[in-house]
Amino acid sequence: MNAQPPPHRPGLFGRPILTLTIAVAALVGAGLGGIALADRGPQDTGAIWQAPLSAAPSRTPSAPPSTTQSSESVTLSATGDIIMGSAPNKLPADDGEGFFDPVKPGLKSDLVMGNLEQPLTGDTGTSKCGTPPRPNCFAFRSPPSYANHLVDAGFQLMNTANNHSKDFGTQGYKNTVEALEKAGLEHTGAEGEIAVVEVKGVRVAVVGFSPYAGANNLNDLDAARTVIAEAAGRADIVVVQVHMGAEGSDQGHVKPGNELFFGENRGDPMKFSRAVIDAGADVVIGHGPHVLRGMEFYKGKLIAYSLGNFAGGGKTLSRSGVLGYGGILHVTLTRDGEFAGGKFLSTAMNPVGRPTRDSENERGLARVRELSADDFGDTAAKIGKDGSIAAPA
Repeated sequence: MNAQPPPHRPGLFGRPILTLTIAVAALVGAGLGGIALADRGPQDTGAIWQAPLSAAPSRTPSAPPSTTQSSESVTLSATGDIIMGSAPNKLPADDGEGFFDPVKPGLKSDLVMGNLEQPLTGDTGTSKCGTPPRPNCFAFRSPPSYANHLVDAGFQLMNTANNHSKDFGTQGYKNTVEALEKAGLEHTGAEGEIAVVEVKGVRVAVVGFSPYAGANNLNDLDAARTVIAEAAGRADIVVVQVHMGAEGSDQGHVKPGNELFFGENRGDPMKFSRAVIDAGADVVIGHGPHVLRGMEFYKGKLIAYSLGNFAGGGKTLSRSGVLGYGGILHVTLTRDGEFAGGKFLSTAMNPVGRPTRDSENERGLARVRELSADDFGDTAAKIGKDGSIAAPA
């Protein structure tokens, strides 16, 4: 479709059964970069061994020794919304082969993350849009094999806390998790789930939030504080991935208060971000509005309110005006979680929704610089014309 789907309707979220498990896996192949092992919280059904919460790694010096040589800092990269296509009739050419090739160099980092805004599943017979589909309702899915395209791009961890992850019901979500794990990808987003990976000897916890049932709820600040405090006790660095804010080309600005979209409470982005940082998060990475938003620092921690649209294969996302801009965020953190530098690389979707580097025009960068200055004043991130990110003086 050529137009931006006006509303993204809520997904069908079932509430998972929570079990605490810890999975430990050795580094497999160069595709996983510097990740040496994974420690998954609730929802991990493929654990090699199980342990009670008390056995979880601590953030204190008494934590178990790492399995790789320790590093003073790690660099994380992240993107906004990713839709590779919409089966059965709107899949990319060549079955998606090389879909991310134009942006692969820009994604490279110690830990590459993205927001997977669709299930990877066959037709489960259950679509949130019904059969035949209701007008102005959009349910996206790509084949489970497309998880391999994410791996080929360099992604290592995907967020699933968003309004499309259960477009094809609980079974579709289960199939997505199975596809990601089969491809060797880590994931986060289910309620109570904390994904912990070791990168260059540094343990990084990633927790996904959204306003939808079955995910960590960004509107329940007490629960958010609790899960972040737990993550901080199990890792050196805590990263928050959050799907928040109203949608649309006119939603680039951030202001205090709850944002509503078609009757849904999409959260108070500023209040939520500060709450999780107060609880122990070291960086907040937002997505959801389908446009870029500004960046600011709070207590020395970077908040990127939205990284915009990254990929809309099969023309599933509009590329009209600011809706076509996205970016790759690079953040370097010390093992103590201190900000040590950052970089923003502009991206843009081509006519069929494939992500490309917008290195000649850097339109996304210009927009993020402008929005940051307009919305945050003294707390705005200092973003150079080269995309460098620094905290305000």
